[in-house]
Amino acid sequence: MLKNKPNIKPLIITLLLLFISTALTYAAGPPGPPGGGGGGAPCWPPPCVPIDGGVSLLIAAGIFYGGKKIYDNRK
Repeated sequence: MLKNKPNIKPLIITLLLLFISTALTYAAGPPGPPGGGGGGAPCWPPPCVPIDGGVSLLIAAGIFYGGKKIYDNRK
């Protein structure tokens, strides 16, 4: 008999959620054609949003947090 029986429930739930999200993504269908009017986005494909500032701050915060955790564990 196994003493350390692996808990398979979290694995099944994770795979189920991954499958459902993938199926919903493919079920959405292809995007429509770009708008013909002058009020659309200035570039194609949207989104034309610069994400450098926020992502850089999140990466820096993650590095700082990870470094602090490593420091605390060694202490």
